[in-house]
Amino acid sequence: MRSPRRPTLHHRALSAALLAALAGPALAIDTLAPAGPGGASDAATELDRVTVTGDIAYRDRSEATAPTLSYGLDYFQRFEPLTVGDMLKRVPSVGFVSDVLEFDGARLRGLDPGYTQILINGKKVPGAGGDRSFYVDRIPAELVERIEIIRSPSANRSGDAVAGALNIVLRDAYQFDGGYLRAGAAYFDDGEVKPVFGAVGSGDVAGGRLLGGVNVQGRHNPKRKRSDRFDAPDGDFVDREDQSDVRDGTDYSGNLSYSREIGTGKLSLDGFYVRTDRTETEHSLEYNDPASRARDHLLSVNDQKVDIEQRNATLNASYVFDMAGGRSEIDLGYARFDDKRFDTEQEIGYDDEDTPPSFDGFEGTRILGDTRDSELSFKLAHTRALGAAKMEFGVDGLDKRRKTSLRTSEVEAEDEGEPLPPYEDFSRQHSRIEERRIDPYLMFSGKHERIDWETGLRYETTRSKIVSSAEEGDDSRRDQKDYGLLLPSAHLRYNLTEHDRLSASLARTVRRPNFDQLLPLTLEEEYGDNDFLGNPALRPETAWGLDLGYERRLGKRGVVGINLFYRKVRDLIEIVGTGRPSATALDDHEDAIEEFLDENPGAGPGTPGYPVLDPDSFVFTAANVGDARVYGAEFDLSTPLTALGLPDTGVFLNYSWLDSEVDDDFGRRRFNNQPSSVLNVGFIQDLPSLGMSFGASYRRQGDAYARVLGEEVSTHYGADLEAFVEKRFGSRVAVRLTGSNLLNASKDEAFNKFNTLAEQVDREYDEYERESEKAGRVYQVVVRYAF
Repeated sequence: MRSPRRPTLHHRALSAALLAALAGPALAIDTLAPAGPGGASDAATELDRVTVTGDIAYRDRSEATAPTLSYGLDYFQRFEPLTVGDMLKRVPSVGFVSDVLEFDGARLRGLDPGYTQILINGKKVPGAGGDRSFYVDRIPAELVERIEIIRSPSANRSGDAVAGALNIVLRDAYQFDGGYLRAGAAYFDDGEVKPVFGAVGSGDVAGGRLLGGVNVQGRHNPKRKRSDRFDAPDGDFVDREDQSDVRDGTDYSGNLSYSREIGTGKLSLDGFYVRTDRTETEHSLEYNDPASRARDHLLSVNDQKVDIEQRNATLNASYVFDMAGGRSEIDLGYARFDDKRFDTEQEIGYDDEDTPPSFDGFEGTRILGDTRDSELSFKLAHTRALGAAKMEFGVDGLDKRRKTSLRTSEVEAEDEGEPLPPYEDFSRQHSRIEERRIDPYLMFSGKHERIDWETGLRYETTRSKIVSSAEEGDDSRRDQKDYGLLLPSAHLRYNLTEHDRLSASLARTVRRPNFDQLLPLTLEEEYGDNDFLGNPALRPETAWGLDLGYERRLGKRGVVGINLFYRKVRDLIEIVGTGRPSATALDDHEDAIEEFLDENPGAGPGTPGYPVLDPDSFVFTAANVGDARVYGAEFDLSTPLTALGLPDTGVFLNYSWLDSEVDDDFGRRRFNNQPSSVLNVGFIQDLPSLGMSFGASYRRQGDAYARVLGEEVSTHYGADLEAFVEKRFGSRVAVRLTGSNLLNASKDEAFNKFNTLAEQVDREYDEYERESEKAGRVYQVVVRYAF
């Protein structure tokens, strides 16, 4: 069976003319309306204003002291994004190394998704990723009110945010009034048509306000891949693989929000549910010729089908009320993620030593995966005035439980035409991880003339328990790890003028080890011929981070900003050797002994020539190895061109330069799969007299590189172009046509593969592979009706 490919990203093009035009004097600036938490207005907004509107929406200017960028749904909506992933690809510093047209694991500052904290309504959520990440493409865009990029955390939020945090704020009954329907279809280049439907309504109910929404969304992504393999770079051709890869499914989602005044306080209840049914189908043909598809050159036929069933659900209750001369808050939350996978891969192989290649075997593997990750959380907090300042103190609690079951069966048929036997004999691995956290915090904030400031201290305590067994019925191994971390933070904003402000932030953050790095289970041939064994004694990584920013308001609605960031990561977790031989090395040793005894009956270890174990592959593990650095610069611009006499033209530009330094066994490199840059540029042109709008968005992601034991990968992404045309009919109906991936972007990867550490150091290749993946254009027609 082929091992799964590891993913990995491209470059830039700034518009100097546009920047020069915007550098001139801005028009007179009106003071923006007062903002609520996160920069959102506290007044209920009529839904038709964000559904059928001729106004162009821009990035909001957040009033939070901690460095925060805020983007409302209407900033993204003209391009009709399907998921939160589609939304995040347009904001600064967010990269992806997913397949083409897949935007799942968000990489803020280009770092691994485990370094980015994903929040929903300000609360942590569990996900499928073994790196503790949450796939943002599992949340439909229609559930979202706004997205916040929190570049540096405050003491009243979890410190799991080395790269920063992405807060997905869902629609709220208090914020919206009215309702709308959304219906349409998406057309894919293989002729498939998928439905799109959504409905949202909000109004007064039982003395409070209730909002409800439902969404059904078809998903489809047909991709074509080609891989060419050589014995080394610029070496002899080995084989090629032609592959079709189709991701097909449907998302069903719903959300409810209810709020009302009770006594001196406000009660808020909310929840959402997302169900994903998805099938991933791959069909691959492998040939020993770079061009021919004839049977005489066929090496293998491989088919893989993965049925995925996922459920995301959260429930939250919050009551904020006056108490003891201040304001108190009680929050309770429950979140759960269920992931079931039914994965079957079957391959017919042909022996290349014969001409034409002859039948060499038929084998299959079935893997049944079941993961349940649940979190029960609470928060108690109190805020009060303290002289000219404000004091907030409280405690966050979290009880996390993650259970994983993995069952694997392998079968084979030796004769051509013989069917595979049934999958009956399954090996099993089970694990359970429990984490209990109690995190008290204290925070002060205030304003003095032109200065806004905030400082705080958070102490995070973690008590973890790991229970694992390689086979059902085996004795379970139990490991426990307890630790506490002190996380200070400080934020300062200096308002130079009414329009210009400087900001500085310093904070200590943490990244906890991946779940698969903690489990003391052996994964054979995880890295070439080398095995991997988890390490439950791992310490979390910590980082001191500095952010320095400048922001200027342009006219009434425009914003331009630049931010410099630096992270010093300590106790970095990397893969290291144990010195123990791998299962492959031991098997080779047993084979050699058996052969020696067959040739020398009665021989023993003292017999001359008796095989001595000299392994070239080993067992590796994860360990805390040292320090690393991450740094870069982020620029963003969102403004109408009013200063140029074009008030109905809006432009959007953000560019991030990203870099880092990590030392591993092979030398210095960047963080794995960190793109060198991320560029987004676009415009929207409104035509008020015609009731129409049109626009385009261009995205380019810099090249990325990843190096792990046994494999080194360079990745290049092509540019992504999207466009839309909108026609409005009165104030209640809008029709939009959008096009995605209009440049037929490709993802091109180069894989350098090695069997052992020594061979990787000496550049003795097992294989060199070039892979290119493409997906076609996608067109979507959507009708929106507001009422």
